[in-house]
Amino acid sequence: MKTTYAHMGTSSIVFQSLLEDLGHEVIVPPQPTKKTLSLGTQYSPEFACIPFKIVLGNYLETLPKGVDTIVSGGGKGPCRAGYYGELHIRIIRDLGYDPEMIFFWPPLKTPIDFMKKVKRLKGNNSWKALWHYLKINWEKLKALDDVELGAHQLRPRELKRGEATRAMEKGLKYIKEARTMSEILEARESGLRELAKVAQNPNREVLKIGIIGEIYVQLEPFVNFTIEETLGNMGAVVRRSIFLTQFMRDDVFATGSKDIKKLAAPYLSQKIGGHGQNSIGETVHYAAQGYDGVIQLAPFTCIPEIVAKSIMPKLSRDLDIPVLTLFIDEQTGKTGVETRLEAFIDLLWQKKRQGQKEVV
Repeated sequence: MKTTYAHMGTSSIVFQSLLEDLGHEVIVPPQPTKKTLSLGTQYSPEFACIPFKIVLGNYLETLPKGVDTIVSGGGKGPCRAGYYGELHIRIIRDLGYDPEMIFFWPPLKTPIDFMKKVKRLKGNNSWKALWHYLKINWEKLKALDDVELGAHQLRPRELKRGEATRAMEKGLKYIKEARTMSEILEARESGLRELAKVAQNPNREVLKIGIIGEIYVQLEPFVNFTIEETLGNMGAVVRRSIFLTQFMRDDVFATGSKDIKKLAAPYLSQKIGGHGQNSIGETVHYAAQGYDGVIQLAPFTCIPEIVAKSIMPKLSRDLDIPVLTLFIDEQTGKTGVETRLEAFIDLLWQKKRQGQKEVV
């Protein structure tokens, strides 16, 4: 098969690696740009959210290269991400392309359909070989998460701006090039060593900010305007609520983290699709962990995050933690986002210093 998929942060590295291990030719989707968004917006329904448009734009960038199979996935339930596959393939066929769409539903909800699609991608590989490749690429995914998390912790204390990001990019490159289990483990250690070389001031006072919200906006830097790097440069340690390994464990092969559901229950006791309930539970979690603030990221018109946002004022008052919500669409500009982040950071510093004075 000549396959492609949609770019989503560092996960693209693992999708490429797994498909190549299974013997497929992979047309790697480019990192999203304004051109990607423009293509997706041109052919998407006006009401579609920004992840839908960027994913479609990504497909339209790779289809002219002879792609015959698109691999994608989505959820079941109120979130419209479950319709992405059907809508995307209809638009693509209207434009004159005819690839096969292999769209994965959550395995616990449609196990037979899920296994049929796994078998389709497995091709002539044995089940034992498939398990081997899954284990290797799971380790690669863990390594990517570890290096990214290390950079988020280090960035606000670096002495020379940009050093942590450059070290992280080296680490990601090492992991991308690793193919065997031992190479991946060594690449992870090399990546962490690159981060350890970055000169830092461990005594510098920093803010702690948790990021919550919809998965694609959290994981794709083009969509969130590299918010983790921006906040790090503004002096904040950032902790994203979604890493792909955790998402796979809690949401793909389980029915969500029980701890997060429990934390959310006093404010929102049932799933509302997407990551709406998670956003509530994770805000409670960040407040309990002593974070200075929370930023909610969401595509414009995302219903689960709109519901979560409506609960945030009460949550913020009850737990005494400021929450900033950023809804993003194709009209959103980087400068506007940075201005709002600067104002939020100023607010958090004022609150933190007032608290310190009260303690004194």
